[in-house]
Amino acid sequence: MSSSYADGLSPYENKGVLGLEERYDSVETLRLKCGLLADWIQGARHVVVHTGAGISTAAGIPDFRGTNGVWTLEQKGLKPSMNISFDEAIPTKTHMALKKLIETSKLKFIISQNIDGLHLRSGIQRQYLAELHGNMFTEQCDKCGRQFIRNFATKSVGKKSLDTVCRSEQIGGRPCRGRMHDTILDWEHNLPDSDLTLSDLHSSVADLSICLGTTLQIIPSGNLPLYTKKYGGRLVICNLQPTKHDKKADLIINGNVDEVMIAVMNKLGFEIPEYESGMDPTRNSDTTAKEMDWTIPTSRIKEMNVLYKKVCKPMRRKRKTFMYERERTDTKKETKARKQAFTVKQEIKTEANITTAGEMCKIENDHVADNSVKTEENAKDIEKCRYSMEDATEHNTDLKMNQTV
Repeated sequence: MSSSYADGLSPYENKGVLGLEERYDSVETLRLKCGLLADWIQGARHVVVHTGAGISTAAGIPDFRGTNGVWTLEQKGLKPSMNISFDEAIPTKTHMALKKLIETSKLKFIISQNIDGLHLRSGIQRQYLAELHGNMFTEQCDKCGRQFIRNFATKSVGKKSLDTVCRSEQIGGRPCRGRMHDTILDWEHNLPDSDLTLSDLHSSVADLSICLGTTLQIIPSGNLPLYTKKYGGRLVICNLQPTKHDKKADLIINGNVDEVMIAVMNKLGFEIPEYESGMDPTRNSDTTAKEMDWTIPTSRIKEMNVLYKKVCKPMRRKRKTFMYERERTDTKKETKARKQAFTVKQEIKTEANITTAGEMCKIENDHVADNSVKTEENAKDIEKCRYSMEDATEHNTDLKMNQTV
């Protein structure tokens, strides 16, 4: 069962802040925020998504720090009632939407803290995915370091031996007599080098980082989105609970992740594909096929190092000038973008003022399952959207520097 993963970890006291109160944006506010996020994705050069356990709850896999999370209930001596096995779970709307965004080149990279393997099973290729905490459906050789896809979830965690031999020779690689181990990290383990390196580089190069279903409490993975802010990009956080970096975000969306992604995909004009078992590599009966190799290509790291030097070195001299593949900025388009952002803020203010007490009750009934979940007041929603005229001034400054360049 999926919660057995947590049981297999070593005892550890400092598991972060647990059971924070959940917040929900009003229906109209959620619509406006999703529309703005879609516009930002459409106009971005390099989008990176950071995912946590919150994107898999719709698949029946419990999160850890939510109101009904594994560790939240553990404090009360309880077990989650939602507990499907990893083998039975299938990718959610969010997983499939991210796959579609990868295929259409709107999304460049996914940085995952999830160990459930649903990104892999959705059909996303290895070069577009970093798995910082491991994967229940992969195994790694202790000698050559290569990773391979499994047909079923591993029963062990903590990089323990699986009593199987390396498959590298069977799929056309060099002979290797190493032993296979699971890839799931325990508390004391370092993050995998290649995955962390790509995550660092993509987060720095990104002009838009989107965090989905994570409270960003575990480091270093939780701090990676800040690299985007450091080099002048935008940060969007979509989560029901407050996160560690809310104050640094350009946009905060308090809503169900699947609902948000459906709305964003509709605005972008993309249809979310359905999960197909035939596209799931864990359902491949030929375990010696070349497609079962899950090792990160070294060429991807070299390419990203080149791109990082091109993008981020100039940013150290002029942090507000994002130079990655940027053409000469059109003044009229820039002015129109500023007006659109300001209009969104005004619409949210108007919606907050005209919402009656009866409508608020209806919204609360739509979103709240029990008294532990609270609908956030519209006034707080507005504060989370930081579309001020001060931002417009920064855009003017960026424009002048770009024209100078």
